[in-house]
Amino acid sequence: MDRNHFRRELAQQLRVDSIRSSDAGGSGHPTSSMSAADLMAVLLDGHLRYDFDDPQNPASDHLVFSKGHASPLMYACFKAAGAIDDDEMLSFRKLGSRLEGHPTPVIPWVDVATGSLGQGLPVAAGLALAAKRLDQSPSRVWCLCGDSEMAEGSIWEAFDHASFWELDNLLAIVDVNRLGQTGETMHGWNLDVYADRARAFGWEAIEVDGHDVEAIEDAYAQAEAVTGRPAVVLARTRKGAGVKAVEDQPGKHGKPIEDARAAIEELGGERELTVEVSKPPAFDRSVARDSDAAGGEWPRYELGDEVATRKAYGEALKALGDMRGDVVALDGEVSNSTYSEIFREAHPDRYVELYIAEQQMVATAVALQRRGWRPFASTFAAFLTRAYDFVRMAAVSRANLCLCGSHAGVSIGEDGPSQMGLEDLAALRAVHSSTVLYPSDANQAAALVGLMADLDGIAYLRTHRGALPVIYGPDERFEVGGSHVLREGDDITLVGAGVTLHEALKAADDLAQDGVQARVIDLYSVKPVDTQTLARAAAETGAIVTAEDHWPEGGIGEAVMSALAEAGEPCRVRKLGVKIMPGSGTPEELLRETGIDAGAIATAARELVGARATA
Repeated sequence: MDRNHFRRELAQQLRVDSIRSSDAGGSGHPTSSMSAADLMAVLLDGHLRYDFDDPQNPASDHLVFSKGHASPLMYACFKAAGAIDDDEMLSFRKLGSRLEGHPTPVIPWVDVATGSLGQGLPVAAGLALAAKRLDQSPSRVWCLCGDSEMAEGSIWEAFDHASFWELDNLLAIVDVNRLGQTGETMHGWNLDVYADRARAFGWEAIEVDGHDVEAIEDAYAQAEAVTGRPAVVLARTRKGAGVKAVEDQPGKHGKPIEDARAAIEELGGERELTVEVSKPPAFDRSVARDSDAAGGEWPRYELGDEVATRKAYGEALKALGDMRGDVVALDGEVSNSTYSEIFREAHPDRYVELYIAEQQMVATAVALQRRGWRPFASTFAAFLTRAYDFVRMAAVSRANLCLCGSHAGVSIGEDGPSQMGLEDLAALRAVHSSTVLYPSDANQAAALVGLMADLDGIAYLRTHRGALPVIYGPDERFEVGGSHVLREGDDITLVGAGVTLHEALKAADDLAQDGVQARVIDLYSVKPVDTQTLARAAAETGAIVTAEDHWPEGGIGEAVMSALAEAGEPCRVRKLGVKIMPGSGTPEELLRETGIDAGAIATAARELVGARATA
């Protein structure tokens, strides 16, 4: 058969297999898959360059399904390419199958989990940036988007950055099938609206009939020929194309086709076509990632000096970059506050400025780690909440990356509550695979940066704006899941981290004047937490006061209480946190007003000691 006929038949097979897998799984999105079948058939047959036997080949193209609910189409493509067999395809959505309802990197040919709409294109932009700027690889990045997700702001962050980065190796395909989950999309089949917006962002926009394989071929060839900017193919399609009962019909989203057998017959029956996907071009894999990593000296701070932990983060990150050529830093246009600017000045080729686009920042970090880099992304802790869904999905993607949230808590002072990260500990503790670290001085912060670089999962470091006294020597050892007992005592335990650790030390001095001996624990590892040390303190002192520059929900206090419950150690616990909406003021005023300063800690301790004595 001639090529165009083969592609039309291949598209029908992709539709049939999307129906079959959804029918076998009892759920899925076959109609969303059917609309893009012609687009994928042409891509597989002649444009995608991929070695399914070597998914880590740095020259291979990337195929990202930003419309992750069209996973039946993705899996049908894998079957057509010979990567999976029919039996595995029909295991779709069944317990134990790697073919989940939305694609994840459990499958070796999937770069990123894309079930949350609006995430695929930002990651695709990051993959294209890594290939072009860092790896200098010939690989292209193809990203299939749905028209519904074009309403997501993160999509337009990606459009903006991809154009600014001149990513002519990024080719987006928008499946404009008009129908969303509940009805017509915002712009229906008005391709001109999408094209005008794409062009306004500096993209090449190509409009095409998404069911005409010859026109699609011409559109892809045109997109591949674009230089200096990314290209988007805007394809007008029909949801459920090829089956009259569902084609362009509302109310058919997200469910198997009622009469799958009749639909398959209408499409011409099952087929067993295979497509030989083009192999990637030859590429020298030995591109050095340590060319400017000639070693370096770890920062050291003297006892008694006052240094902000955010500055120690920047200096340690620069030193890490000196030692490791795979470390990349990203920032959201606050690098002079997070101090990632120190890394930027030393290693400009491995620094990525994301401006005020935190979603794109985390997406780019996910992409970079997929390409084998070790990303550290930093911004104010408060602003990471804007990218929380990307952090959550990074965990689903099994990503290994490092985040730093600076300017945490009321101790930032006069800027006020809009800038105070007060929920970050709770948010990051709740992320699967996360590690949450909270240094209390500069030497500790630097040491924890070094530990983060080799952790699996999402590693988060919380840093402060203000300078804190250095209380650990530069050779002090720390470990993930550890804590440090800084004062011994048997009457009460005080637990803090960051600025509240220093307040707890002051409170211990105050209590000692009354003859109350307080044990002080630096809980610098909030997740995982040092259950053994906490349980021993509970058993030996009988009461604990926790203090944190954070809302009471989900932070240090609840980490301590959870650890004690797990250990089965009964203990009276007083949990101090920020319980009022703070305003502007000096750090000292705000710590006092919110009840987390040394005076408040000492008062709570006296009440617990007195209550125990009375009992």
